[in-house]
Amino acid sequence: MKMTKYYIVTLLLLFGVTNKAQAQFGFSHEIGGIMGPVAFQSDYGERNDISTNAGNTGFGIGLIHYLNFSYKAECNCYTPETYFNDHFKLRSELSYNKTNLQHFGQWVADKKTSLTARQLRAMQGSTAVTNIGMQLEFFPFSIRDFTANIGSWAPFVSLGGQFSFFKPTAESSLGPGLGQLPTVTPIKYIDAFDVKGGTTWSVVSSVGTRYKLTELSDLMVDLRFQYYFSNWVDGLSPDPKVYLENRANDWNVWLNFGYIYYLN
Repeated sequence: MKMTKYYIVTLLLLFGVTNKAQAQFGFSHEIGGIMGPVAFQSDYGERNDISTNAGNTGFGIGLIHYLNFSYKAECNCYTPETYFNDHFKLRSELSYNKTNLQHFGQWVADKKTSLTARQLRAMQGSTAVTNIGMQLEFFPFSIRDFTANIGSWAPFVSLGGQFSFFKPTAESSLGPGLGQLPTVTPIKYIDAFDVKGGTTWSVVSSVGTRYKLTELSDLMVDLRFQYYFSNWVDGLSPDPKVYLENRANDWNVWLNFGYIYYLN
């Protein structure tokens, strides 16, 4: 309940700032939704393994809002033509994704019969992440030209930051005591296990394109890379000095499909 209040307050602040900015400088607004598959890279599975990349996938949804600097909604007219106005948009977002996690790769193959292999095969987990943040999108071609031509395309790249709330889960089919009992927990995860959840910052970058569907609506697809400044998003964090394969923080790749509507 407390976390939900944070979301609501933050969204109200964002929309309050953008509405004030529109009154002073002349912007227009766009709203939309996104959804798509998420590939989560964590301490589950084998590094650079295809089965891990394909297996540890989930799904995400989100609400997005844009500041369009090239058009004034209050007067139905274009803003003064500058390079920034015609090539950049500011995107704010509230999104949620969840991924079920398990170990894949050669160390959990059926032919492996060691205690560690059995423990890894018995582990299952998940992580649910809620993100709120902003990205600055750059369109190499004219936003005005795109807006004026139904059926046109507008590729873009973006960079930004997000604040994330994460809540992992984990269990073992061998029984309780995961993270503590050596009979249940692989040695690398002893004292490296925490499913209480928490918060972290992340950096987000994406590449994508819009398609002008109607005068007031676009379709969008983008491929996003999100790197968290924490290795606890999945609930596991082995000592990176000992287990070099787990030295990177958690990150994900998200393929978004979206619909955007222009507010007049």
